Amino acid sequence: PPTQVLVVGCGNSELSEQMYDAGLCEDIVNIDVSEAVVRQMQERSASQRPRMSYLQMDALHMDFPEALFQVVLDKGTLDAILADEEEATLAKADRMFAEISRVLQVGGRYLCVSLAQAHVLKKAVEFFSQEGWVVRVHQVSSSGDKQQFVLPIFVYVMTKFKKVPGSAAQILEICPEDQDKPTRVESTERLLEAVRDRQHYALLRSQLSKASSVEQLSLDLCSSESGSPRYTLHVVDSPSMKLSRDNHFAIFIIPQGRETEWLFGTEEGRRQLAASAGFRRLVAVALHREQHYEGMAGIQAELSGKVMELAPPGLPAGQQVPFLSVGGDIGVRTVQHRNTSPLSGEYVVEDVKGDDKCYFRRLIFLSNRNVVQSEARLLAPAPLPGQKKRRRDRKKPCPTEPPSAIDKSYLCCEHHKAMVAGLCLLESADPLPGAPLSVLVVGLGGGSLPLFLHDYFSQAHVVVVEIDPSMLEVATRWFGFSQGNRMQVHVSDGLDYVANLAAEASAQYDAVMFDVDSKDLTVGMSCPPPAFVEKPFLQKVKTILKPEGVFVLNLVCRDAQLKESVLATLREIFPLLYARRIDGEVNEILFCQPSPQRPRQPTELLALARALEGALRQPGRPWDSSYVLADMLQAVKIL
Repeated sequence: PPTQVLVVGCGNSELSEQMYDAGLCEDIVNIDVSEAVVRQMQERSASQRPRMSYLQMDALHMDFPEALFQVVLDKGTLDAILADEEEATLAKADRMFAEISRVLQVGGRYLCVSLAQAHVLKKAVEFFSQEGWVVRVHQVSSSGDKQQFVLPIFVYVMTKFKKVPGSAAQILEICPEDQDKPTRVESTERLLEAVRDRQHYALLRSQLSKASSVEQLSLDLCSSESGSPRYTLHVVDSPSMKLSRDNHFAIFIIPQGRETEWLFGTEEGRRQLAASAGFRRLVAVALHREQHYEGMAGIQAELSGKVMELAPPGLPAGQQVPFLSVGGDIGVRTVQHRNTSPLSGEYVVEDVKGDDKCYFRRLIFLSNRNVVQSEARLLAPAPLPGQKKRRRDRKKPCPTEPPSAIDKSYLCCEHHKAMVAGLCLLESADPLPGAPLSVLVVGLGGGSLPLFLHDYFSQAHVVVVEIDPSMLEVATRWFGFSQGNRMQVHVSDGLDYVANLAAEASAQYDAVMFDVDSKDLTVGMSCPPPAFVEKPFLQKVKTILKPEGVFVLNLVCRDAQLKESVLATLREIFPLLYARRIDGEVNEILFCQPSPQRPRQPTELLALARALEGALRQPGRPWDSSYVLADMLQAVKIL
């Protein structure tokens, strides 16, 4: 039998006429509350479309018998009715939905064309899903020069099923315009979020297509299969760059594992990247660790259509947009271990290839995935006994499988190098690396800092306090950490451990080092947790420190007011306070001494640092040429 279609709130739209003339359906009944509109449309179609009718009728109170229609079509009527969220307005929507449900056959569909304002979509989805209907939202158009609206247009497809008593199961789906198959979502909130993401993207596209320069912005492109982020796109404009035909637009693929580096992981770094690349608009693309990529060619094929939606205005038609990377390589990332800690949340241990072809092992907390928590360099495999490396081997590409041995002599983190350099403040008659030394380190991570102190200060006794037992397991299994006579780890809260030591009222440590992160990302200070820099606790730190000792604090604080408050508190407790800002990072290393000595001038600090470095450079012991401890103290300020 022919499909019976009801169009509610038809107005003077040409939609019904176009469907009739295209042969899609002819048995179309159109209703509208306006007598004038109905008369106009009847006159326009009477002779040409004899099987299509127009009736004056209110969609909230229809005169049709039950289950008459197979399709109810709504083009903007629901949007017009739900102009606000007042109680009376919501009641009108409920009446219209109830009438649509009454006149629609089981298996029939309610098709609603809408701009999908959040309250409109939520009302429709909640009503029909609770009635046991299948709800699918299709995105049918997006913004662009040829579109009438900046926001995309959606069609809600509500399929009527008999309601099963006691069943709470909901079938909710979304089908974006760039996907052939719908994606199932678990809740109304997630469906609303998915629609909102596409609306925001449409506004963004509109903005980028009209403005040659915008503030740096970032967005995620998600996998159509899993729904998880697959690419993160950073759009960077260089408005001061002189424009030519060939430098409008380019795409830069950030090698896997290097997205945390300053050049790629910060706004300032990406601005520098765009300037050096020489393009007015650069889209820097980060690849996610949970995803698999088929090389540069595969990424280019996958992204070409989508990134062109972000092109600047004035891009010449047909111009080839280059895909750039470091050496044409997408990098290497191997996830070695993944787990969840009750204290630190989900984390991964991964091996990545650096820009100098060396491999590095990294610990990353996925709650803050753009920050490397701990890092260690991996040693290249040694040749077998009697085997000589042939000259041509140097030209062979690096293996895709990284080495596994940890280079314990190398400190990857610049702030760790500064913390070690600060030990030169412990000036003594004996060469410091060979002198008895007691060090307390709060915060283990991968263990690189305490390992270095243990190996290079031969008489040092290092005590490490780590609150998370999972981190001790990670450091031991994946970062070459081990305990011994001169290295002990206490799994405890650093606050409690220091408080208990202070209660004994014994000054026992030459150095106390805090390198502990905060789990509370809402605070403007990510290292250390605020409780570690409160005055009563800092008094306890001073108590356990020898009079000539040094307290070294890794401070990561983006809140200027909070930072000044921390420094003021430190100055109250420690008469001598030095600060070393780590270039290109938020980290600032603070060196605090409890005795009111004369502040050492910059030249003195450099001399002490050079002496320490010279003592550490012992024959037969590995030492990387990048270690210049004097450099770490060259920009120290006396606070």
